[in-house]
Amino acid sequence: MTAFSLDPAQTAWCEELRTLADERLRPLAEKGEPGHVNRPLLAALGELGLLDRLLGSGALDLCLLRESLARGCTEAETALALQGLGTYPVVQAGTPAHRERWLPEVRAGRAVAAFALSEPGAGSDAAALALDAVHAPDGWRLTGEKCWISNAPEADFYTVFARTTRGAGARGVTAFLVPADRPGLTGTPLDMLSPHPIGALRFDGVPVTPDDVLGEPDRGFRVAMNTLNLFRPSVGAFAIGMARAALDATVEHTATRTAFGGPLSDLQAVSHQVAEMATRTEAARLLVYAAAAAYDAGEPGVPRRAAMAKLYATETAQYVVDTAVQLHGARALRRGHLLEHLYREVRAPRIYEGASEVQRTIIAKELYANREPSA
Repeated sequence: MTAFSLDPAQTAWCEELRTLADERLRPLAEKGEPGHVNRPLLAALGELGLLDRLLGSGALDLCLLRESLARGCTEAETALALQGLGTYPVVQAGTPAHRERWLPEVRAGRAVAAFALSEPGAGSDAAALALDAVHAPDGWRLTGEKCWISNAPEADFYTVFARTTRGAGARGVTAFLVPADRPGLTGTPLDMLSPHPIGALRFDGVPVTPDDVLGEPDRGFRVAMNTLNLFRPSVGAFAIGMARAALDATVEHTATRTAFGGPLSDLQAVSHQVAEMATRTEAARLLVYAAAAAYDAGEPGVPRRAAMAKLYATETAQYVVDTAVQLHGARALRRGHLLEHLYREVRAPRIYEGASEVQRTIIAKELYANREPSA
């Protein structure tokens, strides 16, 4: 396999995932309450072995999972991805006790994980974290707030990033595994445009000990960045899944909807827009898979390639879904229509796990850092 094609087994697996999403997972998603964790959906993801596959996969498998599920059921994709984001710090940096306690529960779809990085004053600038970890005789006390945390406040445990050394920037952040029942930890849900479970957390002297540290003290920023470098290309894959769903719907609609004496597809203004949608989607898809293959191969330049993949794929998906809405007309704006749903879903990925502007900054910094000085 090259970075630019999938073998027949992978293609067949993607089709199987799409069918599972459409037939098994979407009915469960439709029974869920928007803005809340759908535990029956998570249990089904566990029963189907998808959460186990998620935690044992490389970047390419993760992208295949996310794109294929998103094409059939965005809620199932999001539930799976949030489990991975919250749990991957435990996979990469947890102690044997952490892994034994939580990983089997996550794989089975019984435990809900959350990645608690963003704060009211530190979203894109993750090194500016202010959640304070004050030294105590038995460890630390966490005081402060987290905001825009997926699966909060309903998660069973949080991977929390807190400042253990003031004035040290990224070098003074420690990652902790914090069970949801710790005293002093409270949360509130946030009502967002996309129907995801997202909330704010308040830490009022929450006790943590050295046994709760993921990795090493003051080295938690690396845990966060390793997680984001893996997941950023797969955010692009999520976006591509939505773009492909919108493109599928648009091809069908324009081929069968008659206007001005024939199908819409006979109008060059329409068919050329559909061709543009398809071309941009395929280009973004290839960029995502190239970044994922580079990550799995341990090639240099992974942060830049991951940033390019997330940037281009999420911006492309926004364009494709918006164009699909335009070509469908008023019917696409009706509540319950696939494109109305995708239109609300597609906006968030341009912001979370590093906004588009942050991705451009990462790309530019690497380009200038690696330039060859002129003679």
